[in-house]
Amino acid sequence: MSYLVLARKYRPRNFEEMVGQAHVVQALSNALTTQRLHHAYMFTGTRGVGKTTVSRILAKSLNCQGPDGQGGITATPCGVCQACKDIDSGRFVDYTELDAASNRGVDEVQSLLEQAVYKPVQGRFKVFMIDEVHMLTSTAFNAMLKTLEEPPEYLKFVLATTDPQKVPVTVLSRCLQFNLRPMAPETVLEHLTQVLKTEDVPADVQALRLLARAARGSMRDALSLTDQAIAFGNGTLVEGGVRQMLGTVDRGHVFRLIDALAAGDGKTVVETSETLRRDGLSAASTLEEMTTVLQAMAVLQAVPARADHAADGTDPDAAETARLAASMPPDETQLLYSLCLHGRGELGLAPDEYAALTMVLLRLLAFKPSAEKKTLNEPVRAVRPVERAVAVASPADTPVAAKSRVATVAPVIHAPPGHRLAIVEPPALAAAEPRKIAAAVDAAQGVPGVVAMQVRVQPPPGMRDMAREQSSSTPLVTSEDGDFWHEAVSQLVAAEAISALTRELALQSQLVARDVDQWLLRVERESLNQVASREKLQAALATLGHGVKLAVEIGNVVDSPARRNKLAAEARQKAAEEAIHNDPLVQSMMRDFDARIVPGTLRPA
Repeated sequence: MSYLVLARKYRPRNFEEMVGQAHVVQALSNALTTQRLHHAYMFTGTRGVGKTTVSRILAKSLNCQGPDGQGGITATPCGVCQACKDIDSGRFVDYTELDAASNRGVDEVQSLLEQAVYKPVQGRFKVFMIDEVHMLTSTAFNAMLKTLEEPPEYLKFVLATTDPQKVPVTVLSRCLQFNLRPMAPETVLEHLTQVLKTEDVPADVQALRLLARAARGSMRDALSLTDQAIAFGNGTLVEGGVRQMLGTVDRGHVFRLIDALAAGDGKTVVETSETLRRDGLSAASTLEEMTTVLQAMAVLQAVPARADHAADGTDPDAAETARLAASMPPDETQLLYSLCLHGRGELGLAPDEYAALTMVLLRLLAFKPSAEKKTLNEPVRAVRPVERAVAVASPADTPVAAKSRVATVAPVIHAPPGHRLAIVEPPALAAAEPRKIAAAVDAAQGVPGVVAMQVRVQPPPGMRDMAREQSSSTPLVTSEDGDFWHEAVSQLVAAEAISALTRELALQSQLVARDVDQWLLRVERESLNQVASREKLQAALATLGHGVKLAVEIGNVVDSPARRNKLAAEARQKAAEEAIHNDPLVQSMMRDFDARIVPGTLRPA
C-alpha cells in the first residue's frame, strides 16, 4: 500500500475538523442550516489555509444524501453517502475544479460555462470551483460575468485566490467573500501534536514549536515539514534534528547576541557571528529569530503584567526573554528590532552575508543612545530652573560624598546669557554645614571643583506621549535665548551647513542655557539626541564663531526654531488668504458669478 502524506491524509472532511477558521465555518454552517445560500462564494487567503478544503466540504454539504439516502442540505455532511465519497475521491460528475493557473484563457472558461446549461446528473447542485482565479485573463473574466451574476438555481460558483487584489471589482461584487486567515503558531502546534499522537510518532514540544513557526501560518506547510522531519529523524522528532533540518539558529545564540548588544560588548557580538559562520547557520534565520525575541521583549516592556502569563511553563524561553527585557531600555529594543528587520534586506546586497550580519549587529552599538551626563566639565555655568534635584560638593568633598548630598529643589534664578551664577543649597542643608556651603559658594565664583548636575528621570511611555501632545498645544514663549538660537539656526540652514538629523536637532531644540564655552539644548525626542548629530552641530556653530560644546537634555520644548518657523508660515498663509478674500475683484466675481475659492489652493507669494 502506497504511503499517503500527512497533508492529504489529515485533510478535513467536514466543518468540525477545520482548524483555525472558525469565522468562516460559523458563517457557512449557519447559512446551510437556514438554507440562505448565495450563488457565488470567494475564499481568499495565503497558501495552505484551507480554501480548496472548504470548497469541497461546501460541495458535500450541498449534495449530501445522508446515510439512508433521504438527507438534504446540511452543515454536517455524512461522509458515507455516494456523493460525499465521490467528492472526496475527486470523481463527482457535478463538482468541477478548474485550475486557473494553467487554464486561464477565455476558451477554457467558455468550455466550463457551456456545462452550466445542463442540470445536475447525480447531485442536487452543480458546483464550479475555480482555483487561483486571479490568474484568469481579462477576457476570461468578462466571459463569465453574466453567468456569475445570474446563474441557474442549481449552479453554485466557488472561487479561490491567494491574491484578491488582482481580481476585477466586477467579479468581487458578485461574490460572497470570506478571508481565511493564516493560522497562529499555537494553533498549528496543537494540531501537529494531535496528528503525531494519532500517528504514534514521538516528538519533542520544542521540535513541534520550531515546525509551527517555520510553517508561517500554513497548515499544509506544517504537515509537509513534519513529514520531512519524521524522515530526517528516522521516525522521531527531536529539537536538534528539526533545527538542523530547518537551518534555524539556536535561541542560545540569539540570547547571547542580544545580551552582548545590551551591554555594549562588541567582542562577544563578533565572536558569536563567527560561530554562526563556522557552524554554517543562516544569517537571515539569525535576524528572523532576533526579531521574534525582540518583539516579545517589547511586549513585556510595554505590558509588564504579561511577564507572569508568559512564565507559565509552556515556553521555556520565556524566562530568558523576560530577563533581557529588563536589561535593555525600551528605546534600544525598538531600535534593534528595526535594524534587524531592515538588515534582512541588506544580506543579499553584501558579498558575504555573515559580514553583513556583523555590520547589522554592530550598527546598534554605533547608534546606541548614549547616557547624556548632566555634569558640566567646567565649574561654572548659567543656571536655569532645575527639574528634579541639584547636587553640590565643595572642593574638599570626595566624589562619593558629593553624590550622596542631594538637595530637594533649587530656586528659580534668571540671569542674562553668559553670566556665572553661584550654586546654593537649601537652608536646611546650609544650616547643617555652613562652612562647606560657604566653600561651595566661593568655589562657584571661580574655584574649580564645583559641579552642578540636573537629574533626568525617564517618564513612562504613556507619559511621554501625553507630554508631547501637551507640548504641541503649548503657546510659544519667546525669550532672548530663543531669539539668538533662531537666528543662529536660520543662518546655518540658509548656508546649508547642516542637513538630515543634524538640521532636525537644531530646528527641534530649545536653547535652555548659555555659558561662555558650553550650551545646553533641550529636545523632546530621544532619537534626536545622537552623538554624531551633536558633534556636527558643534562644528557648524564653530563656523559662525561659536566654539562651544553642546549638551542635550530631554524635556518639554516651548520655544524652538521649528515652532517659530511654523507660526510664521501660518501667519503668512492667513495674511495671504485675507488679502485674497478682501480683494474687490475677487469679491465681485464671487458675488456676480457665484465663484468659490477652492480650499487649500492659496499659497503666500
